[in-house]
Amino acid sequence: MLDVRGIDVAYGGIRAVRQLNLHVHPGELVALIGANGAGKSTTLRAICGLVPLAAGSIHYQGQSLAGQPVHSMVRQGLVMVPEGRGIFPQLTIEENLYMGAYTRTDKDGVAQDLEGVFTRFPRLAERRKQTAGTLSGGEQQMLAMGRAILSQPKLLLLDEPTMGLAPIMVDKIFEVIADISQRGVTILLIEQNARLALEVSQRGYVLESGELTLQGPAHDLLHDPKVRAAYLGE
Repeated sequence: MLDVRGIDVAYGGIRAVRQLNLHVHPGELVALIGANGAGKSTTLRAICGLVPLAAGSIHYQGQSLAGQPVHSMVRQGLVMVPEGRGIFPQLTIEENLYMGAYTRTDKDGVAQDLEGVFTRFPRLAERRKQTAGTLSGGEQQMLAMGRAILSQPKLLLLDEPTMGLAPIMVDKIFEVIADISQRGVTILLIEQNARLALEVSQRGYVLESGELTLQGPAHDLLHDPKVRAAYLGE
């Protein structure tokens, strides 16, 4: 579904990502882990066309993404939940969710998905007319995830979905990620909590200083001595 081949991404004279290759098959949940500044978020931004490539190519469902505007990617089912959530703070929760469905014309389907989000996140249902900027960090992350669901993603890119959240909220977000994956949505997950990310994933990649250093089945990476020492606190 996603094929990233030999990409370089540079900021000024600094190459943030170097000769990166990764792929995600339909239905997979794949984790991309690494330390802060390793180039993980830059990789997602490059996939979505938010930063230009210095080299390499990115293909989604067999088609090159070069030159495609972001809104056309959303229409094709390529959706990102960015680091920092990116909600509209002055809009209500309900209005934020409807923004996720702006490319859709199936009103009945949108209404059904909206109620599905409210069922999954009762806190959002209770506050549906409340402005999003008044929500806690965890509630805003729920909202960002819900808005992505309303977009009907085929490939969902998640950038640090649990950053800054309390442990109980981290568990809730990972429950939602696992549920979305089980419903057939393909996911590429960037997550600082490497253990949780690998536990829910089928495969994983390890990024260090802009370069991939390890890749393989998530179970194998969980038990790799280098990964355990560097990212699992062992």
